Amino acid sequence: MSAYETTRRDFLKAVGVGCACAIMGRPGRAADKEKSLPNIIIVYADDLGYGDLSCYNPECAYKTPRLDRMAAEGVRFTDAHSPSTICSPSRYGLFSGQQIYRSTGRGGGAFEGPGGPSYLKPGTLTLGDMLRKKGYRTGIFGKWHVGLTWLDKNGKRLGGGFENSLLIDYEKSTPLVDGPNERGFDESFVTPNCPGTDPLYIYIENGIVPVPADRRHKRSNLPNPGGKWRWDNDEGWMAPGYEFVKADLLFYEKTRRFITEQRKKSPEKPFFAVLSTQIAHAPVLPAPEFNDATKAGPRGDFVWELDALVGRVLDLVDELGIDDDTLILFNSDNGAETVHVDWMRQDHNHDPSGRWRGMKRDAWEGGHRVPFIARWPGRIPKGQVSKQMTNTTDIFATLASVVGYKLPDDVATDSFDMLPAMLGIQDEAKSIRPHLLTQSFRGEFQIRKGNWKYLDHPGSGGNNYDRGPLKKYALAETAPGAPGQLFDLEKDPGETTNLYFAEKTKRRELKALLEQLKSSGRSAPGNRIPIGIENIPRI
Repeated sequence: MSAYETTRRDFLKAVGVGCACAIMGRPGRAADKEKSLPNIIIVYADDLGYGDLSCYNPECAYKTPRLDRMAAEGVRFTDAHSPSTICSPSRYGLFSGQQIYRSTGRGGGAFEGPGGPSYLKPGTLTLGDMLRKKGYRTGIFGKWHVGLTWLDKNGKRLGGGFENSLLIDYEKSTPLVDGPNERGFDESFVTPNCPGTDPLYIYIENGIVPVPADRRHKRSNLPNPGGKWRWDNDEGWMAPGYEFVKADLLFYEKTRRFITEQRKKSPEKPFFAVLSTQIAHAPVLPAPEFNDATKAGPRGDFVWELDALVGRVLDLVDELGIDDDTLILFNSDNGAETVHVDWMRQDHNHDPSGRWRGMKRDAWEGGHRVPFIARWPGRIPKGQVSKQMTNTTDIFATLASVVGYKLPDDVATDSFDMLPAMLGIQDEAKSIRPHLLTQSFRGEFQIRKGNWKYLDHPGSGGNNYDRGPLKKYALAETAPGAPGQLFDLEKDPGETTNLYFAEKTKRRELKALLEQLKSSGRSAPGNRIPIGIENIPRI
């Protein structure tokens, strides 16, 4: 029996006892309520680094009081990782429970213009699909960015590129064949790419484009230019009325409406909502009401806005009387943007990477170690800080475990069930994950086993540290000529000393394990048995 299977056996014994005590003496409707599926909300941040929340970073240049409180009322993971170090592949990981190479064969880029088709190929069981099968009404609001199929007037699929945006035939292209409504969501209001960065700048509502792009966006059109913080607002085709500065307020409002209408029309039916923000992706565009909210400049204000929106979500479920029946997860798609890390360090003595080496695109920890918080009053004990190694892909198996959905072995093949850690029953000395896969900007692989981390490539895997503003962060290579990197994160959390040649046995072990996991088609175990709401005690 594997260590993972042993851990789950012990856990199920524990919850079996706990569940009997919790449900005893609650006959009739009270007992039924114990078995009611929870509402589920995911707030998915963008380019938010490990050091960008004050509950993770005691030296944070501002406070994030609502997220800090969310963490205090639930569990905060300190060894959580995004599947990739850029946007689109990580979103694929969230929705599929898999690394991007399961879809593409290697890596995956971020889409611009009418890029696609979707990384979520036909037949892929998505997170939305799975929860719909369990009776949920599902919705996503905000950034989509996993690729879409757009057609020209001749019915030919268009590739990426800003100019191709004007060639879209919206009648032929919509309803979108691979939009959110064809990938597990009952309702959706999304942008195809990064809302403030990558044209095409349009809204897509339930697979339809209400207002097509017909005009050129100029960066100079943004109100209050904001100097350098407007960096990466690409000029391209947009729809009339498209909102840059208040985008996240709009996404929250769509999320709020979905939740309140669902509670009004079908309160007996659980909901699943994803609020997919653009914070803190470049360009930095805080809504006017958040300007000067902090003393940490526009990006500090931007993160403050994210914190406020999370607070509004928490207040909403409380006002609707469903706080105890709602599981809320907070996560980020990768580390902080390069210039943002540099400017925040220089201007505000704030490190978005939280002292980890690297940033967005990099395979070092700063590129993929991210915040992950879970809150579920009455189920998840308060005030937990978990050192369990986890990946965004694990959200899939964890939610399947909550709702009692038995995952087929060919679904969510890189997803481990983190529910035991969230419930506080998992022995922190025993890792649920025997290993962890991540991929960098170029699709190159990294693997963790315990404190050992092997990078199957030289260098950052993403950014160029030979010139420009990143040159000052370059470290001397301690194993010249090595085709890979090996670090002991316990002794060397800053990934400063490459042990590729010094620890040959460990390097060969991890290299062999990586190749095995890549060729096997899965890194997660088979025959994953869900715990189920009926076995999750109230506390």
